[in-house]
Amino acid sequence: MSSLRSRVLAVSRPVSLFVASALLLINLSVILYGVFMRYLAGGAPIWTDELSRFLIIGSVMLAAGAVWVEGGHMRVALIERLLPGPLVRLLNLYQWLLTLGLVVAGAIFSYRYAQSVSMFTTSGLGISRTLPMLSLPIGFGLLAWQALWYGPAPLPSQAEEAV
Repeated sequence: MSSLRSRVLAVSRPVSLFVASALLLINLSVILYGVFMRYLAGGAPIWTDELSRFLIIGSVMLAAGAVWVEGGHMRVALIERLLPGPLVRLLNLYQWLLTLGLVVAGAIFSYRYAQSVSMFTTSGLGISRTLPMLSLPIGFGLLAWQALWYGPAPLPSQAEEAV
């Protein structure tokens, strides 16, 4: 990997993971607040469940690109092990192009959907549905960004440990 690529990934991966972790921490706080209010104070506000749902979706979408680049997602790399070198490179190119195509399409369609629900508000928070729905195109966009910079190189695989 070239030095510019590695520098871009070295900055974008930790930033996206940090923001995703912050959302997850906020989510934990919201859930604990809701549990405290429900079981100790007598009734939880309705917005805690809704905010928790939006925060978990946002954290997953923001972390998806970094996890993909690290090879930490679930995948079966059996075909890559069985093919000869030139075919593996062709398979890596195919996987990279397929990933880019799917995530760019996901970003475009989810952005259009987020814009189409702007007239509706959420039931608990009372905000436009567009705001929480924007985590999808942002997450797909970050995944496309990181996949584009990673290139058609073979993805790292998690080594299986023998017991």
